[in-house]
Amino acid sequence: MNVGVCVPPNKPARPAKPELVSPKEIPAPKNSGLPLNAYMLHNLAHVELNAIDLAWDTVVRFSPYHELLGDILAELGFSYGDMPAHNLLWRECEKSSGDVVARLALIPLVQEARGLDAGPRLVQKLIGFGDCRTSNIVAKIAEEEVAHVAVGVYWFAAVCQKMGRSPCPTFRDVLKEYNVEVKGPFNYTAREEAGLPRDWYDPLKESKQDKERLSEVHDRLARIISMEKENSSLNRGD
Repeated sequence: MNVGVCVPPNKPARPAKPELVSPKEIPAPKNSGLPLNAYMLHNLAHVELNAIDLAWDTVVRFSPYHELLGDILAELGFSYGDMPAHNLLWRECEKSSGDVVARLALIPLVQEARGLDAGPRLVQKLIGFGDCRTSNIVAKIAEEEVAHVAVGVYWFAAVCQKMGRSPCPTFRDVLKEYNVEVKGPFNYTAREEAGLPRDWYDPLKESKQDKERLSEVHDRLARIISMEKENSSLNRGD
């Protein structure tokens, strides 16, 4: 798949080190000249670097929605780039480039959460316009956005816990510090499904149920992450 006029590279850029060799040429721990923990950490660092690159390569090459939306635009006589677009997401990324708490708050918990609110409304507008094909795609994207926000909630809470900070006031502090206003109308059902408590973004609506839902999302995602780590270890033969 081409992205605009660009073609994804066959392999990602790499630093001069480490030297890349075949698996058979990798020395065993006892022959590496490194302490076992250093040996294992180096291997893990390399695996994680490749995992990130593989994920991005998959997104660029095989993103079904970008390609499908582009195809439908072409059928309508248009192409991506024919109209102006905002740079809001990357503006927020730049603002939070030095603060992981702010990055997690501003991107998944604000920007992506807005997709939970706007998605169903856009679906109804498209249905009213008579374009059920596009409305089905938007509905699927909105459905998958719940998981994106849920992962953001999990990691935001985890980072806050590691820093000894409470998630709710920390989230509000970030909004204030970065001058971000979270506006409704809110899709409370989707936000609750993603584990985003109402008292974080809507202080007048604090409830015990929100906290219970957040705990359930944390437990579910913790199990998924644990399984992924276990599978990665098995695949590496650890």
